Amino acid sequence: MVLAACGAGSESTEAAGSPTADSAQADGAVVHNEADTEFVQMMIVHHEGAIEMADLIVERASAEQVRELGERVRDAQGPEIEQMTGWLESWGEESPSGMDMGGMGHGGMDMGGMDQQEAMEALEDAEGAEVDRLFLELMIEHHRGAIEMAQAQVDNGRNAAAIALAEDIIAAQEAEIAEMEQMLAESR
Repeated sequence: MVLAACGAGSESTEAAGSPTADSAQADGAVVHNEADTEFVQMMIVHHEGAIEMADLIVERASAEQVRELGERVRDAQGPEIEQMTGWLESWGEESPSGMDMGGMGHGGMDMGGMDQQEAMEALEDAEGAEVDRLFLELMIEHHRGAIEMAQAQVDNGRNAAAIALAEDIIAAQEAEIAEMEQMLAESR
């Protein structure tokens, strides 16, 4: 299942810096460090925020291409949440649902000066094409935050599967940003 990718790391469990408690699995030790754990925990919360926004736009979009983008975001990030949750379990680490995120709701993201709750309220209050425009602007900022977190994982992580996911997130979300910027340009 989704944990198959975790077995790829069979190298030494000695990581640069201070590793978290490396957990043994039936297929061997899973190498990870604190950066891996923090990335996965924060990205789960971040993805949950993106899905919350995507669910709203699927229901309220005025443009079909914006609705379809919302569906793609939701469909891509849901399975990634499941995969990352499985990693935390296999590493013996706490999932975000059982943690105090220190006021960092949905990845501590600031989207155009708004936190997740404010962004959702703004989307709920908007009407017609304004919903589409606001969703695109907010999701661009949300994706930029994900790219920043993913790049930190690439730079500091130890777990090969988590690094590969971070690289995939960077590529996918950079492409979606370009698509959303094009949609915004065409709507003006």
